[in-house]
Amino acid sequence: MAESRRRTFGPVVLLGLAAGTLTAVAGEKPAVTGSGAAARAVSSRLVSFDAHLPLVTALGLVVLACWGVVLVTRGRVRRAVAVLATIAALGALVAALAAYSQVPDQFRDELALVAVTDPDLSHTAWYWAAVVGAVLSTVAGALAVAWVPDWPEMGSRYDAPGSAAPAPVAPPEEQSSLELWKALDEGRDPTA
Repeated sequence: MAESRRRTFGPVVLLGLAAGTLTAVAGEKPAVTGSGAAARAVSSRLVSFDAHLPLVTALGLVVLACWGVVLVTRGRVRRAVAVLATIAALGALVAALAAYSQVPDQFRDELALVAVTDPDLSHTAWYWAAVVGAVLSTVAGALAVAWVPDWPEMGSRYDAPGSAAPAPVAPPEEQSSLELWKALDEGRDPTA
């Protein structure tokens, strides 16, 4: 069972990265578009409202950052970051779902200021892409939280220098002359 979960590392991380990217990009695109008089008001720049989802974009970027950290951490830290990615993805999903009615209402209010009443508004494909990206990010994050203990980790050779315990040093009489010279080159006293 652990071996099969070990194989899920790559696909789940790729899903998380792709879904986070989709969420961040789609949140930056207009979520609502208008036709007729509403489209003319927007194209003539009478209305400055752009119908973007900035909170969805921000949380999508948090998800992406979390997946980057998941790649290079181990143990409890990795699981905590996976939990954070899941929470951020859920937040992006809630923000996108809340925007379903809020963004068109804001757009209608802006259009009313320039005498465009009863505009024909619809959600764009980018809005739906943001929702799908947030759902997939949530799924990937939940899978990571569940499976992270079985995933492969980076070896300790990638740790920062000095964080590992120093290797035990043999007495000088047991070291070869090459080892003694290496110690001197590294600035260590081999006789100490």
